[in-house]
Amino acid sequence: MKKLSARYRYSIILLKQMVKTDFKLRYQNSVLGYLWTLLRPLFLFMILYVVFVQVLKTGGDVPHFGIYLLLGIILWNYFVEVTTGSVGAIVGKGDIMRKVNFPRYVIVLASSFSALINLSLNLLVVSLFMWLGKAEPNQNLIFLPLLIGELFIFSLAIGFFLSAAFVRFRDINYIWEVLIQAAFYATPILYAFSFVSGKSEMLGKIMMLNPLAQIIQDARYGLITNQTATVGSVFGSKLAYLVPLGIVATVVLVSTVYFKKQAPSFAENV
Repeated sequence: MKKLSARYRYSIILLKQMVKTDFKLRYQNSVLGYLWTLLRPLFLFMILYVVFVQVLKTGGDVPHFGIYLLLGIILWNYFVEVTTGSVGAIVGKGDIMRKVNFPRYVIVLASSFSALINLSLNLLVVSLFMWLGKAEPNQNLIFLPLLIGELFIFSLAIGFFLSAAFVRFRDINYIWEVLIQAAFYATPILYAFSFVSGKSEMLGKIMMLNPLAQIIQDARYGLITNQTATVGSVFGSKLAYLVPLGIVATVVLVSTVYFKKQAPSFAENV
């Protein structure tokens, strides 16, 4: 443990400093400052509640549908924040890399941890609305840290790949914008899963194998209502979880190998 601590001591110190700097710069020159971290989900909930619950009257078959929507969007926004922030992370630190020798992965990790702080604060807001709306979590709430961990690893892995690819291919930014927009509508965030499965059972099963859909639905199941469809309930077997988890593991492996291969040439190419 001492050898491990000594090996990564410099990286940990650098990571802490980058996270602090990134979080401070995010709300620099803002009147309300860090309060926006809490106010954004509050305003978002009000908009979602008025539009989807009061006006469109959607989600009538889903208990606490407003909170259901808010949780899905908060988890999705974390994924978007990490991945889109990672695209130009390496290029943005080009001047520093040419002057100082440090592990390149710290740059991507810093933006991920900064987004994780926002996610933690946003989940506190969700907890507040759950208390006000009398939404009762079930025993599966204990798996929430594991789901957050899965989301963190999946988002970070994609972030590593995008940041490394953007150094050589600047079109990655535009490609990712299109892909992430398509993924948003292909994931049950603004609509209940039953909306898709009711029209096509096969399409619903394919959608649920998406790691993001699996994470969001499992989180809703544990926090909001046990009537939420999950991978296990859709396929009738817990073994179906091996598919989204396998996708996450594959993305982690490919991204790690690609990032490590490209890292030595970052300073030259940025």
